[in-house]
Amino acid sequence: MPKTKIIAIANQKGGVGKTTTAINIATTLVALGRKVLLIDIDGQGNASTGLGVNSSDRKFSTYDVLADGKQLDEVIVDIENVDGLSLAPASSDLSSVDVELVDDRQRVLKLKQAIEKIENKFDYVFIDCPPSLNLLTVNAFAAANSVLVPLQCEFFALEGLSQLMGTIKEVREALNPTLQIQGVVLTMYDKRNNLTTQVEDDVRENLGELVYDTVIPRNVRLSEAPSFGLPALLYDPKSLGSVAYQRVAIEFMKRENDKI
Repeated sequence: MPKTKIIAIANQKGGVGKTTTAINIATTLVALGRKVLLIDIDGQGNASTGLGVNSSDRKFSTYDVLADGKQLDEVIVDIENVDGLSLAPASSDLSSVDVELVDDRQRVLKLKQAIEKIENKFDYVFIDCPPSLNLLTVNAFAAANSVLVPLQCEFFALEGLSQLMGTIKEVREALNPTLQIQGVVLTMYDKRNNLTTQVEDDVRENLGELVYDTVIPRNVRLSEAPSFGLPALLYDPKSLGSVAYQRVAIEFMKRENDKI
């Protein structure tokens, strides 16, 4: 069996479409026959609710994996309406993990150690990171093969990205020398806005082939889908946002040399 590929989806700025990207790429890969695990380590739990999982109804969450040594197998749930997609849900308790693990010498490796025990069950593991460069995000980077960065088309996009790149470099030097940047996906793209095209030109000039060809447009159906606990691919598969994420997922597979 080919080695499982572990991808952290991260951006320290909130509201850039990080969770939407995680959910919809994962769902498209499942539709293409891959077995996928999505690990939610954001205390807001948006990936969990976006897939119809209420963390308060679950006995355990990723908090218990990181803080109490629970196995991921004890936390993972299968998503009923997406056969082949599994989720390790988050809980609000994750907000205190930094403090609780401050004296633990293995604190940055908790997630890596947990994933190693289950990774051969999945083709892909996606980690939906919190919108900050904290202990949880460092755990994700230590565990991952690569980082996928959703980047909103706004004025300070590159400034925020440079901070993220710096953290990736530090993790590479100290914890995970093989960590790569998988790619950058431009989100909330509005071609009617001159700033959008200026940001796109700037990002592509600076990052070249790291930037995906496909862009994710601003789309009402994309923002509606999570409130119904559904990926956009199921909520409205023909919407512009859903079609764009399907294209991103195919581009993702090509970058991973995974035959469709």
